Amino acid sequence: MKKTPQSTDRLELLQTWVRIVDAGSLSAAAQQLGTTQPTVSRRLQLLERQLGLRLLQRSTHAMKVTEDGQRCYEHAKALLERWHAIEADLHGVQDAPRGLLRVLAPTVFGQQQLMPPLVEYLRRYPDVSVEWRLQDRLPDFISEGIDCAVRIGPVQDPGVVAIRLAELPRIVVAAPGLWGKGPLPQTPQALARLPWLALSTFYRDEVTLYPSAGGEAQRFAIQPRLSTDHLHALCNAALAGLGVGIASTWAVAEALDQGRLVQLAPAWTAPPLPISLVHPPGQFQPARLRAFIALMREHLPQIPGVQAPSRPLDRPGSGAGG
Repeated sequence: MKKTPQSTDRLELLQTWVRIVDAGSLSAAAQQLGTTQPTVSRRLQLLERQLGLRLLQRSTHAMKVTEDGQRCYEHAKALLERWHAIEADLHGVQDAPRGLLRVLAPTVFGQQQLMPPLVEYLRRYPDVSVEWRLQDRLPDFISEGIDCAVRIGPVQDPGVVAIRLAELPRIVVAAPGLWGKGPLPQTPQALARLPWLALSTFYRDEVTLYPSAGGEAQRFAIQPRLSTDHLHALCNAALAGLGVGIASTWAVAEALDQGRLVQLAPAWTAPPLPISLVHPPGQFQPARLRAFIALMREHLPQIPGVQAPSRPLDRPGSGAGG
């Protein structure tokens, strides 16, 4: 029996709406759904009537999702993912990763160190595509439609789940001879007398170092000649001889090998920075997200300049994220 507007499946209407937003147009959504544009338009109108809301503003040249439409999209996407998970569970079928995964990753780390596991993920799961956004922040997962974020630095939000994946060792570096004609500084006390650079996202006016062999931490105040929120800027300033800085080993490995930077007080290190994968809480996760988490757990500790976590973290945001 042919479906009437009143009998059209509500899941079908929501699926059509999600496809419209993802595809960017009604015609593209119709092509992807294997139907016609008038059918997609009819489903959209029926959904808007059922909800009593305008979901889309259309003109002859463009379309724009309304605020209500964006909220409907997020709810519909979550509901459909849950429905697929219920179907797979009840049918006893392993849900295969498929669809679009939206990931927010750190700008520099996401361009370099995270590319090998990302490539492996896409090769392993050919039915998945990834939107790889590079920004040094945590997203608003719902409003931005982000599935997960890779975070370096503390995760303070108690409303998200943070999974500890790995850690970034950090060392003290400077250009050769910055300390003068004497021997290489070996202690925190000697470092405290030098000009400093600050990576303001992790340290500003105080430095904490730990002895590699174990023991009590040493803290001392600094007055940075330069403060920046970007790792590459700090490394470039250190290479220019402006001061001493703390950097992740992966970021300075090449400069150390070439002798353009040297490690100061090599028996002392800064606390490592944990790397976390962060996602919103929810009982049902799409297979593409579960597969991404599993692959990142597997591959991240194998990346040069990255080490396995000293302690795991698989719980709501606790301030110990990246």
